[in-house]
Amino acid sequence: MSELRLRQVRSSIGSRDSQRQTLQALGLGAVGRRSSRPNTADVRAMVKVVEHLVEIESDTSQSDAT
Repeated sequence: MSELRLRQVRSSIGSRDSQRQTLQALGLGAVGRRSSRPNTADVRAMVKVVEHLVEIESDTSQSDAT
């Protein structure tokens, strides 16, 4: 299973409370903070909610390590 590497690039000031809670659930919450999460439908949906605040750094795949 691959992982999504996320980085928060914009502040959550002025964002809705639900977006702030989503950032915390993703392990973010401060500009510049990084997090790795499994590439599942649930996580991708969470990223979609806060896509204007985060950046996907890379899509790392464990299947490439052969």
